[in-house]
Amino acid sequence: MASTEPSSVTARPATPVPPLVVIAGFTLLAVSFMINAMDRQVFYPLLPDIRTTYGFSLSEGGLLATGFTLGMAGAGLPAGYLADRVSRKTLLVISIVIYSVGTLLTPAATGFADMAVYRLVSGFGEGMQATALYAAIGAFFFVRRSLMLGLFGFAFGAGVFFGPIIGTSLAGSYGTWHAPFIAFGSVGLLLAVLIGLFVGRRLTEAVAGAAQRETVNYDYLPASPYNRNTRLLAVATAAGGLTVYGFLGLYPTYLRTELHVTPGQTALATSLIGAGAATSLLSGWLADRFDPRKVLLVTYAGLAVSAWFVFNGADTPTWHYVTSFIMATFGLGSLFTNCNSTIQRSVRPEHVGRAAGLFVTTYYVPAAVSGYVFAELVDVLGWTQAALWQFTIVPLAALIPLWFVRSAKIIRSVT
Repeated sequence: MASTEPSSVTARPATPVPPLVVIAGFTLLAVSFMINAMDRQVFYPLLPDIRTTYGFSLSEGGLLATGFTLGMAGAGLPAGYLADRVSRKTLLVISIVIYSVGTLLTPAATGFADMAVYRLVSGFGEGMQATALYAAIGAFFFVRRSLMLGLFGFAFGAGVFFGPIIGTSLAGSYGTWHAPFIAFGSVGLLLAVLIGLFVGRRLTEAVAGAAQRETVNYDYLPASPYNRNTRLLAVATAAGGLTVYGFLGLYPTYLRTELHVTPGQTALATSLIGAGAATSLLSGWLADRFDPRKVLLVTYAGLAVSAWFVFNGADTPTWHYVTSFIMATFGLGSLFTNCNSTIQRSVRPEHVGRAAGLFVTTYYVPAAVSGYVFAELVDVLGWTQAALWQFTIVPLAALIPLWFVRSAKIIRSVT
């Protein structure tokens, strides 16, 4: 009978990878993920200027701000399937080239249609990179995957933090919002070359759980990667994507157009969202040591409550610096990291790539329309009521599927 193991089994190293090689290789991958975050995050604080240039409506701007995630969602399942069967390093390099080209083309858009295409191209590359990267991390760091996904979440958070600051600074220095897109796209292409040259396949092609298979039996997990737990977690993940990206996409516009906050203050508030995302290192550590289902229940409840305070408190920049950081701590720091790792923990090791793809797809499909949905709600209900429904009610509803997740069917015995 033919082997059902992924082709990466043959690439598994016979000897341990030297620590310096691991640190150097994954640091380079983390930097590429940080640029990924900068690419997507810089669009938000520049959206008012982009809308002015092209005359986009709020709904069109909201769709452009978050619609690129439809490309990410489209990449998730096929990239996850490929990550279990072909070289993850190849997928990583190709994906970085794709999203960097999409970023470089964005300023060349002549209107809504071609800018939407460039945003989708960028999103497809980012989704492919995220899926391959999550699969590589989950396989190589099988025992501590939540912690290491949290570490990469920290790198992503750094990109979210510095992206708006650097982006708005570049736009101001060069007198055009085109500048940061050209800069970040060019850096991405450089990183694709560096990863191709210096990141070894021993890091990216590890077999998930190989070291534990002789001592740990995974037969207690369902044979299918699309089982009860992953389906329930996928529903909660979709609610998270609708909430988090709706907030990311139009929160800067809310600050500038509704509260009349300055561009610099808006950039700082947006950057502090990245600081909240960087707390993923702590949340990943917690999920490695406690029941991840309970961690997620606390996460979604915290997201709902903190979102209410963002839109129902003082209209001062300081209030928004604090509350946006707290909301991002729950939404990006914990939700993103632990939905990702818990879906992986709910499947057998050989399905880690498909689990990563399932997470990317279910997170980014609703994220793609989240900005448009929020803009439409704002038109009908106003900012405060729209935020109540999309950022508080939706994550509270996600507590229902999370409640029925079976903790006994989540890998914890090797942590």
